[in-house]
Amino acid sequence: MGAEDHTRHGTEHREHHLHFSVLGPVRAGRGDHALAMGSPQQKALLTALLLRGGRTATAEELIDAVWGEDPPEQAKAALRTYASRIRKALGPDADILVSESGGYAIRTGPDAVLDLDTAHDLAVRAEKAASCGDRAQARRLYNHALDLWDGEALAHVPGPYAETHRARLEEWRLGLLEHRLDLDLQTGSHAEAVSELTALTAAHPLRERLRELLMLALYRSGRQAEALAVYADTRRLLADELGVDPRPELAELQQRILEADEELAYQADAPITAAAPTFTRPAQLPATVADFTGRASFVAELSDQLAEADGTVMAVSAVAGIGGVGKTTLAIHVAHGAADRFPDGQLYVDLQGAGASPAEPSAVLGSFLRALGTPDSDIPEKLEDRSALFRSLLAGRRILTLLDNAHDAAQVRPLLPGTGSCAALITSRARMVDLAGAHLVDLDVMSPEEAMALFSRIVGAERVAAERKAAMDTVAACGFLPLAIRIAAARLASRRTWTVATLSSKLADERRRLDELQAGDLAVKATFELGYGQLDSEQARAFRLLGLTDGPDVSVPAAAAVLGITHDEAEDLLESLVDTSLLESAAPGRYRFHDLVRLFARACAERDEQPPAVRTAALERLLDFYLSTAARMFAINRAGDRTVDHLARVSGQGLEFTDWNASVDWLFAEADCLLSCVKQSAATESRRKAADLLIAAKDLADSGIHSLRYEQSATAVRDAAIDAGDKVTEARARLMLTHTYTVAGRFPLAEAEAQQALDLARATGDPLASSYAPNDLGIIKTYQGSFQEAEVHLGHAVAAFREDGNLPSEASALCNLSRVHAALGQHSEAIELAQQGLAIYQKMGSTIRMANARYTFGCALARAGRTQEGLAELERARALFHETRQMRWEGVTHFRIAEALLMRGEAGRAASHAEQALALRAIGGEWRRGTVLVALGKALAEVGQAGRSEACWNEALSIFEELGSVEAEEVRALLTTLTH
Repeated sequence: MGAEDHTRHGTEHREHHLHFSVLGPVRAGRGDHALAMGSPQQKALLTALLLRGGRTATAEELIDAVWGEDPPEQAKAALRTYASRIRKALGPDADILVSESGGYAIRTGPDAVLDLDTAHDLAVRAEKAASCGDRAQARRLYNHALDLWDGEALAHVPGPYAETHRARLEEWRLGLLEHRLDLDLQTGSHAEAVSELTALTAAHPLRERLRELLMLALYRSGRQAEALAVYADTRRLLADELGVDPRPELAELQQRILEADEELAYQADAPITAAAPTFTRPAQLPATVADFTGRASFVAELSDQLAEADGTVMAVSAVAGIGGVGKTTLAIHVAHGAADRFPDGQLYVDLQGAGASPAEPSAVLGSFLRALGTPDSDIPEKLEDRSALFRSLLAGRRILTLLDNAHDAAQVRPLLPGTGSCAALITSRARMVDLAGAHLVDLDVMSPEEAMALFSRIVGAERVAAERKAAMDTVAACGFLPLAIRIAAARLASRRTWTVATLSSKLADERRRLDELQAGDLAVKATFELGYGQLDSEQARAFRLLGLTDGPDVSVPAAAAVLGITHDEAEDLLESLVDTSLLESAAPGRYRFHDLVRLFARACAERDEQPPAVRTAALERLLDFYLSTAARMFAINRAGDRTVDHLARVSGQGLEFTDWNASVDWLFAEADCLLSCVKQSAATESRRKAADLLIAAKDLADSGIHSLRYEQSATAVRDAAIDAGDKVTEARARLMLTHTYTVAGRFPLAEAEAQQALDLARATGDPLASSYAPNDLGIIKTYQGSFQEAEVHLGHAVAAFREDGNLPSEASALCNLSRVHAALGQHSEAIELAQQGLAIYQKMGSTIRMANARYTFGCALARAGRTQEGLAELERARALFHETRQMRWEGVTHFRIAEALLMRGEAGRAASHAEQALALRAIGGEWRRGTVLVALGKALAEVGQAGRSEACWNEALSIFEELGSVEAEEVRALLTTLTH
């Protein structure tokens, strides 16, 4: 394409697409329609982004660019506003302005042209034309490039960044002009050049190259005296202004003019020779490690990708992952394995992307060009020119380029070959989602098997086999991170007196673990520090504060609470940390740290988040978020329950739910994190809130899945409250332990906790504990068969709930009392009490709690001999429990239906319901499982399956004996019947 074709093509392109101008006043347009780019500061932001060639600018860099050392107080907010307005102005092309890593970038492309890029392209083509001897074409291309200037570059754009680049662009324009004027002289246009050079030397009197060209133009125009006068004037000016002599080239030209050197005269047929470049085959790959272990699937995947470099498609693979995960080791291993497919050589560079000063692409290209045989004198100055020459040298050849430790895609783009026969393999901590056409590979930690294999190869198989459990504990403490495993193994290998258990015990202390994981110049902490150093201030703060939390992961709303920012701001920050590989995306909307990275984040928080109250406040915000949200869930599930009125007040706002299902989804999704927050808060001044969070989230104790962790958290709060002498918190924590032990059938423990909770309630007057403690004692005594005591306790509970105005809990206590009377054979009283509870729930419109009342009513009817009515109520209760996802109570209801069917002599149906109760698993712990097994055994015995019946009863007996339950005696009697 000729220069005219290029111009015509560019014009056609601009008629339909977005175009930006910086070689003059900063403008944007679409075709002939100008786009309003707003205030000068807004244009300064646009300028700073356009001139970065697609690379991301952090918020701090942009603030410096727009305002320098005196930014306004709300500079970041202003940046966001400017970015939003620019997107609005860009309309359908708004997506070229992207937000990432806490900053912004503009990604121009085929549909968004920058005049500066066009000028660079023209200049590169002009240099090529000149080097090939086509002076006329080179002149035309330089002229087209210069025509793109419309006055002063970046005119009227404020800020230090624009000022710096204004000077740079003017310097480049003058350089292009000098090249074109030089070609004017080479093509015989010396007479015409004199006037232009005279004006330019007047405007730029200290620019010696212009004076050199003016001297030559004058000499070739037959004006020798004037040419010598220019030299004299230059010498005088330089001496006066700078105190220096003219450069040697200028002095040499003066001497040649004095001597009337014939070679200075214009020679139309003088050829421009260009030396044919020599090509050198590079072999720069570092040595692969001898003990490379595992990673078979990744090796195969990357090898297959490199095999696609078949001359039509350039293979580019980008491996991302946390520092120390083995990206470089994997890439080098794969590159060596594929080397024979690239007979023209392999290039390698460490781009130092994780450090404070990533390698400049221009310097890397210079190194590559030298490695390929290009003399220094032939290496162009500009990045674009070097990149073009690099692609030209690789055209038609098969070369593999390994770009290790890249900072971002913008650093990599100029270094990519342009031919399908070549391939590039990239490693980076950042995921290069913006590297078009790249095959992305996310490298995770090793599997336990791979980790043990690597540890064994370094330490020795015999030594590891003798202490396999300690070895597994060691690699687990290393988080299965290859670097950490190598360091730990190297330390052990160099200390023959250590056992594997010695090393394992050293790594068991989390606060010392990172300090232990260093050997020689290798250190896990130093690797993480490099990544941390790349974060901007907002990212670094988020990294530190989120590392303080104990949960296995964190949701976006919870992270927003920790950081004290909005949901959208938190999501942007979390995603930017994922891009740096310091955080992992566990699932949509959830994020997690690698174990060692979390330890590092906490160390950073202790070091950088001062005073300590800042860290305390972050965890307090998280606790408030969980308590506020759980309280709202509790209120939806138990409409009208006064319990939430007695919970601690919080400063933050939690989530709001529109229906019960959404609230339960949230509770079980957040269960592990919520319970971790409780346990973490137990030993702080926030222990009362921690206890109340357990109350609001008590459904977790019923789940079976989370029961153990719930118990551990409640125990931690109770013990911390005892140490602090906090009787109200102690009572509430004991209530939750009571509930946990009761669900599990550990009635002696439950009774002890409930009794102490009641004693504390009487001492403190806490209305919540004063009502719940007697209710729980009544339930426990019912299970233990102490019905008179149960009746007394439950009577106190009903009175306490009534006094508190807690209608739903009063109804619950009435239902509990109904079960006592049913057990005592007082069937009419049992039915009446169940109906009273049911009436309260019906009056309040409580669908969820209605199931409990119907369950009780059904049990009372069945006990009274009204089995058909009882079964109908129990089935209604079961359907409600299923609908509201109360698995524990759905299972218990299946059990009660089985009991009622046994009373009717329908053993087959009874066995089916008992089996369904067991299938739900979460039916209330081992004690409840034992009772269901007893019922199933009875049903099976009646249908003639004595063998299965005996197995059920033996399993139930083992459960009851282990728990010390009175039911063991009943089961022994049942087993005796089988032997007779």
